[in-house]
Amino acid sequence: MSKKQKIVLSRIIVSAALLIGFATVERIFEPDWYIALPMFLIPYFIIGYDVLWDAVRNIVHGQVFDENFLMSLATIGALGTQQFEEAVFVMLFYQVGEFFQNWAVAKSRKSISDLMDIRPDYANIEKDGTIIQVDPDEVKIDDIIIIKPGEKIPLDGVIIEGSTSINTVALTGESLPRDAETGDAVISGCVNLNGLIKVRVTSEFGDSTVSKILELIEDSASNKAVSESFITKFARYYTPIVVISAVLLAFVTPIFVGNFNMWFMRALTFLVISCPCALVISIPLTFFGGIGGASRKGILIKGSCYLENLAKCEIAVFDKTGTLTEGSFEVTAVHPQKFSEEQLVEYCALAEGFSDHPIAKSVKKYYGKDIDTLRINGTEEIAGHGICADIDGHKVLAGNSKLMNKYGIEYHDCSKVGTILHIAIDGEYTGHIVISDKIKVNSQSAISELKSIGCKTVMLTGDKTSVGKEVAEEIGIDEYHTELLPADKVTIVEELLSKKSEKGQLLFSGDGINDAPVLSRADIGIAMGGIGSDASIEAADIVIMDDDIGKIGTAVRISKRTLKIVRENITFAIGIKILFLILGAVGISNMWMAVFADVGVSVIAILNAMRALKVK
Repeated sequence: MSKKQKIVLSRIIVSAALLIGFATVERIFEPDWYIALPMFLIPYFIIGYDVLWDAVRNIVHGQVFDENFLMSLATIGALGTQQFEEAVFVMLFYQVGEFFQNWAVAKSRKSISDLMDIRPDYANIEKDGTIIQVDPDEVKIDDIIIIKPGEKIPLDGVIIEGSTSINTVALTGESLPRDAETGDAVISGCVNLNGLIKVRVTSEFGDSTVSKILELIEDSASNKAVSESFITKFARYYTPIVVISAVLLAFVTPIFVGNFNMWFMRALTFLVISCPCALVISIPLTFFGGIGGASRKGILIKGSCYLENLAKCEIAVFDKTGTLTEGSFEVTAVHPQKFSEEQLVEYCALAEGFSDHPIAKSVKKYYGKDIDTLRINGTEEIAGHGICADIDGHKVLAGNSKLMNKYGIEYHDCSKVGTILHIAIDGEYTGHIVISDKIKVNSQSAISELKSIGCKTVMLTGDKTSVGKEVAEEIGIDEYHTELLPADKVTIVEELLSKKSEKGQLLFSGDGINDAPVLSRADIGIAMGGIGSDASIEAADIVIMDDDIGKIGTAVRISKRTLKIVRENITFAIGIKILFLILGAVGISNMWMAVFADVGVSVIAILNAMRALKVK
């Protein structure tokens, strides 16, 4: 409990004790109103001075119709009609409701604040044999930083010395540490557990993973859901309407039926009941709880609007490589023609020497030797086709069938399933290499879960049809499109968007690097494997901070559950408000019942909203 919460709790306890004491004195001694009023003003001001001040301040700034104004008007009216106990009790219970709200918000924020703890305070740099601490903003690319056991990794980089285990729980939600050694990439925000490591920095602090994530979280509040916007607009019109209604009850009705005091008290009761606290508080709190619960699972959602849209997912589209499959390619066959197997692999590895594409990495790994860059006189990467390189003065082509067709080279197809990398030298076909990618263990269950909740599943890939068909059939994809260029994926998504229902949403999940245009075009863009991808954090609406495709289903479940709680709170709060407003207007509900109607509904709605935090 924070210091501010402790002060509020103390005020509640003190004012409640004084209220009970003075109410007892009043019943025993029955003092005159001019003696009772000063007594009850003591607990009234102890518990309500901040509400009164906020009401005055808001009126000065032109914000008249809010809950502070309603509480102040109702309680001052009660004091004016010598309903002293009711006035203090209304203010007391209003503060009890506020206390519950603040407690709930603090609990919801804890999951987010835990994530915010990933912000590093310093970075260690070695100068003249001495380790000094500097601000992470001062560290440049290619600087060497030293990270001791127990310290946060301040910037993205590559380990150049040492080995350790890294705790990634703040980013991924996974408690199992990851081993890291020389040559492995590490990202900011994780914690170095047990080994001293030296890291060469690859991104400045402003471009690091931790900065992108913190920016994402800080901006999430600005992306409001439709339900939140509705409540804001509702409160804007609702409050002045009930104030005008109360005025009519107090001053117009007595003209026709008489008994001004009775109708004035009914109007005050009407004002207390009318406070839209339950709606204004609980709806944003529910979305905040859903986002917080998701973040604890390593699912970062940029705003409540995306959480709401996720519940309406109708079509789920997936990139194949790195999303449905491991993305860790391996050479499974080499079929040379004219050259030996060793020569074919060597020329292909040199051609792919400067490429970071997963296929290029798999060829270089299979080659197993250092790349002699002096033999490479130039390379050109042709998107969706392959590589054109000058090796030892020879024009080497390494790519798919489209690359061969582009240069008019006759190639031989292969019966093996996998990605076929054709190689041609000086315009002559020299063979091909077969590279295969493994399907992720949980891809099939993830697709099955999405289909069970009514989502149509679609797979997009640049691989040839035989590869795409095998993957789609194995994991149960409804529809697949193969041999696509990056621009083709956008076209397919455009077609799918035109086929969905008016309220339905299209989800696209990709690696966030090559698929940024599609992520941006989809209703909901989900980046997989975002733990190492700045592009995914920029382009996607939702970032899953590890490579677990099963968390897409978790995210959809969280969104549906959050929307269910929102609907429950809206229905409950509005229903009870309308009922008690009618009861108050006809005189069945008194001031005490009005307090329970207002504060009780708020507390129940808040406690119900807290359920959004819990994610199984």
